[in-house]
Amino acid sequence: MTLIPKKARMLGIFIVILLLSCNTVYAKPAQKNRQYYEERGEIVWEVPTQDKIIALTFDDGPDPVQTPEILALLQQYEAKATFFVLGKWAEKFPQLVMQEQQEGHEVANHTYAHTYAVRSTGADTYIRDMDDAEKSILGAGVARPMLFRPPGGYYNDMVIQAAKQKGYTIVLWSWHQDTRDWASPGVTTIANKVLKNVRNGDIVLFHDKVEGKSQTVQALARILPQLKQEGYRFVTVSELLAVKAKEAAKNGVSSSKVHP
Repeated sequence: MTLIPKKARMLGIFIVILLLSCNTVYAKPAQKNRQYYEERGEIVWEVPTQDKIIALTFDDGPDPVQTPEILALLQQYEAKATFFVLGKWAEKFPQLVMQEQQEGHEVANHTYAHTYAVRSTGADTYIRDMDDAEKSILGAGVARPMLFRPPGGYYNDMVIQAAKQKGYTIVLWSWHQDTRDWASPGVTTIANKVLKNVRNGDIVLFHDKVEGKSQTVQALARILPQLKQEGYRFVTVSELLAVKAKEAAKNGVSSSKVHP
């Protein structure tokens, strides 16, 4: 009779050990998806807000032809934008980078030579490219950029750590606002992508340097007056982040949830 309780105890201990082992073996690691990085404040895709504001962004410039045309349109419609410039072009066309800042736009870092963060890209190489771009931007006489966009939207833990080390906020774009203007899909396609999907706090992806004939300027000529008529304002990414931070403070939400 005394063996039964002992067996029961041994069985209980075995079950506990088994359950603990199962939890250890099958415990899922943190899934590093968009939600993971957004919650940690490490990457910004968009900034939902109550205000009718959006941020237009332009990558890969400046270009001696396309950038001035875009700047003229932005000025015509009292629109501010953020230019993620490549260091090699900032070095070649510093006057355009200066013009962007002088006209109230934001200048941001997009690496020196459009370096993708692939598995073979070392941290030293990537950080050096970020540094070279920053030097070119500063050499154009504008303020040190605070925002960084990895070329192609490629990011990994190395990119995130590099940006933190340099004091940058990583900014991508709203998934529903990738115009793919670099592929020249047609003026109407580019315009409709923005106009039919617009939401408060969107970050829209354009390019102010497109190989061949760009359709971006013509598309902007349709987008800007239409959205302005609908009551939207066009702000820089930093202004968008600041508006959201104010809303969060008003609602008692930690600013770390809004701005890295």
